[in-house]
Amino acid sequence: MSLIDPERDLDFARRLADAARAASLPLFRSGLDADNKLSGGFDPVTRADREVEAALRAMIAAERPGDGVRGEEQAETASSNGRTWILDPIDGTRAFIAGLPTWTVLIALAGPDGPALSVIDQPFTGERFSGVRGAGAWFERGGVSEPVRTRSEARLAEAIGSTTDPFLFAGAEAEAFGRARSAARLMRYGLDAYAYAQIAMGGVDFVIESGLQPWDVAALIPVVEGAGGVVTDWRGARTENGQVLAAANRTLHAELLEVLATGPA
Repeated sequence: MSLIDPERDLDFARRLADAARAASLPLFRSGLDADNKLSGGFDPVTRADREVEAALRAMIAAERPGDGVRGEEQAETASSNGRTWILDPIDGTRAFIAGLPTWTVLIALAGPDGPALSVIDQPFTGERFSGVRGAGAWFERGGVSEPVRTRSEARLAEAIGSTTDPFLFAGAEAEAFGRARSAARLMRYGLDAYAYAQIAMGGVDFVIESGLQPWDVAALIPVVEGAGGVVTDWRGARTENGQVLAAANRTLHAELLEVLATGPA
């Protein structure tokens, strides 16, 4: 018997997202200040990050007591049944504190084979993207849900790409990203996880990033892959942290792997 029940578990993930909306929206554009996690540099955390994760953990403990939880703001709760919820309470905290509506709440359920289903939720715009790995992805707003698909015909020369911040790359990574940027038709920046949701919607065609943590990545995989896309590291291996390459289809993904590794032919 599978550890994951897609219908039942995705329904619970959506209820978690509802709770995250209730906790986060009153704090958005409220003049909320941010604490800095780093002694050098800037890695912000806000009351919204902490309160959203606390609300989600409380629901999971009450309704799924055997499930583990891995989140950005609190210590991991070990699973006793092989199932783990992976949470990023506010992905895009910099956007949140700037009042920009590109932050999201990331909720994923992982089993022994990695993230199986997930929700990417944007509370302010009311947009919700959900996915089940290998089964489908959906866009929900205003009580209406419809299936979404990536652009299966997208090729690199006509592709729209994204990364959160090109200045986060350095050295060989910066050179590799520069090759991909030059080969693409258009690049957009500063979207955090929202860019991956737009791969599923058929707007953005690829995202290239590095230095990501498991809570940054887990919820992206079922949504992108459920919609027909591919998520790996820069060498084509499965990944849940570090370097990430997400593409709308396998042909585009193969083009990008070659460019990242060796440059255009």
